[in-house]
Amino acid sequence: MLYLYFVLLTGGVLLLVAGIVEQRRHYASLHSIPSRVLVNGIRGKSSITRLCAGALRGGDLVTVAKTTGTAARFIHPDATEEPVYRKFGIANVVEQIGIVRRAATYRPDALVIECMAVMPALQEVNQSKLIRSTIGVLCNVREDHLAEMGPTLDDVARSLCRSMPEGGICVTAEKERFHILQEEADARNCKLVYADPETVTDEELRGFSWFTFKENVAIALVVAELLGVERRVALQGMYDAPPDPGVLSVERYVTPEGKKLAFANVFAANDPESTLMNINQLLDLGAIHRPLNVVINCRPDRVERNGQMGEIIPDLEPDNVFVIGHPAKSAIDAIPAEWRDRAVDLGGERRSADEFMPALLERMAADSSLVAIGNIHGQGEELLEYLAELPADDSVPAEADRPADGPVPPPQPARLDPYAPYPVAYEERYQAAQTQEIPVVRFPAQQRHPSWAQQTDGHQGSYGQEQGRYAAPVQQTWPYGDDAGGGHPYPAADGGGQHPRH
Repeated sequence: MLYLYFVLLTGGVLLLVAGIVEQRRHYASLHSIPSRVLVNGIRGKSSITRLCAGALRGGDLVTVAKTTGTAARFIHPDATEEPVYRKFGIANVVEQIGIVRRAATYRPDALVIECMAVMPALQEVNQSKLIRSTIGVLCNVREDHLAEMGPTLDDVARSLCRSMPEGGICVTAEKERFHILQEEADARNCKLVYADPETVTDEELRGFSWFTFKENVAIALVVAELLGVERRVALQGMYDAPPDPGVLSVERYVTPEGKKLAFANVFAANDPESTLMNINQLLDLGAIHRPLNVVINCRPDRVERNGQMGEIIPDLEPDNVFVIGHPAKSAIDAIPAEWRDRAVDLGGERRSADEFMPALLERMAADSSLVAIGNIHGQGEELLEYLAELPADDSVPAEADRPADGPVPPPQPARLDPYAPYPVAYEERYQAAQTQEIPVVRFPAQQRHPSWAQQTDGHQGSYGQEQGRYAAPVQQTWPYGDDAGGGHPYPAADGGGQHPRH
């Protein structure tokens, strides 16, 4: 028996020593990267990660990035990327250790990494032990993962704040719950900076070849400013950055029966608020039109989200609601009774697209739109693969093809036009009349960002020592909006040249 105790003690000591060595090696890798940006929030983390990395590359900073969204990617300093290997396909926050070690081999100026933790405790571990970010990003607070971070949106906001860097800087575009974020930031001695989407003009947004929101661009510009990258070169770097595989897109197809179909992939916006915002945006731009059909893909491990997608059906006013995946009942039961007769149950476990797609396409009108919402995995991927094999429709709608009675659908572009200005209808929908005072930090021109290389532990930065370089918070009133339309010119902020190499 004494022998077994000795073996147990020896094994415990060896594990302890191995853990200490692993931790010291990991911290050494972290401290070899001067600037570490951790992107957290509910919606748009992957896109913001790519935009931040692109902006920093535009400023000639050696930048490594890693996303964890629709398809996890490791992005090299030259913007090439590769999938993140996961044993058995299971995501685990411990993989961040290997990502940091691999990133450190490039001796980069910056690492931009997406937070992959959902549980509040894991979010704190991800920040305090795994990444130790110098700049945090908290993009927004939306209605998602309520079981883990809720039950209220205020609870979600406080949970997300656990990834804020103590003694560092946090950038956010969240307006409604800014006061909660400010309280949490003050408790962590963290400087909270509001990224105002109105500083991004329509002209600047037109440089993107894919669809993105002004909030995302504003956040990336603030992060670039903090690291000394000039606005102009940061924007060019974002323009050149490859989009996320889950980016919002619209495609036009011709079905086997000869019907014209405009398909919008809104799977990536899988919370109710973002889903409604994206679909209304597409309708206002004319990228999709009515008759409108909605397909909800369900997953057994996202039953609450399935129900949330069913609840927003009255706001979308579709002609048909197709429910695929499993359990379909979780979405159908959440649809209000007066709209439930439009629901078509095409769900089932592991059902191939060849089984449900013919029935789906047959029920749709000759020239209509289909919007996919919910979860992409499972039968959602089957749906996308089926549509990708259909021939593309590059024709322009003719007058003879339009219905003689009823509202005339707006002209439909072959692809979503990111250059189109925001129409009045969109502005009226998303710019609320209420205002809120938010301290907006403005950065003086011709200032260099303090060298992050002087940090010793990822929590104590030179920011606290040079806090005076930032202008005092200015109380201003901004019109609320999920994505403001016209933007005001951004204040002069050159950033003072390049970030120092290390």
